[in-house]
Amino acid sequence: MSMRFVIIGAGRVGLRTARVLREEGHDVTLVELDESTVRRARNQEFEVVRGDGAREEILERAGLEDADALGALTSDLNVNFAACMIAKHHGCRTIMRIDEDYREEIYRKYADEVDEVIYPERLGAMGAKNALLGGTIRAVADIAANLQVVELTVTDEAPVRGYTISELQLPADATLLAFGKAGGELGIPSPDESLETGDRLVVLADFAVLSDVRQILVGDPTPVSTAAASSHQGHGGVN
Repeated sequence: MSMRFVIIGAGRVGLRTARVLREEGHDVTLVELDESTVRRARNQEFEVVRGDGAREEILERAGLEDADALGALTSDLNVNFAACMIAKHHGCRTIMRIDEDYREEIYRKYADEVDEVIYPERLGAMGAKNALLGGTIRAVADIAANLQVVELTVTDEAPVRGYTISELQLPADATLLAFGKAGGELGIPSPDESLETGDRLVVLADFAVLSDVRQILVGDPTPVSTAAASSHQGHGGVN
């Protein structure tokens, strides 16, 4: 089913998200203030409204009234929040980007006001796309050339066996997306869950740290395979 999206910000995150949505047959309009960034998006044959995404008349020009969802994906938290509040007033689903350096209490404040908060630095444009579509995180691919999603099963030899999720220390370029007890379904990790033999973890990791991640979770440096699993929808994972 084709859907219509308005995306604020045609920079790295916004443009990549728009590209993925368009490839899947959806209708996307971008809103961008910077002239050179507007040009680049139009060169890729996107419909772009030039202007401030925090202004209602600009969002209306971009077709907010007919949109299924608005993705506020600029690097400016204030613009993103303003755009989401306007979209919410128009009855539109709202997805807001925040960056990782915002503190937990700021995240919680905004998470109550919008439908979905995303961290592109962790999940890339594919995570934003999944948030916009309102679905689960499926077998995630093509996030970026250097990233991979893998599913690993805890073994008797795993160094972390007996640890809780909150005690799990993964490399900086690795993020836990989903966790499932042995024989159970995958879901969003709970900090108090303990890691036991047979438990499954889905991790987003840079190629450079994949072997380290496997050594930590499995205790075995052999190659890893891409996850073909899905997790329940959520706001990300723990590092």
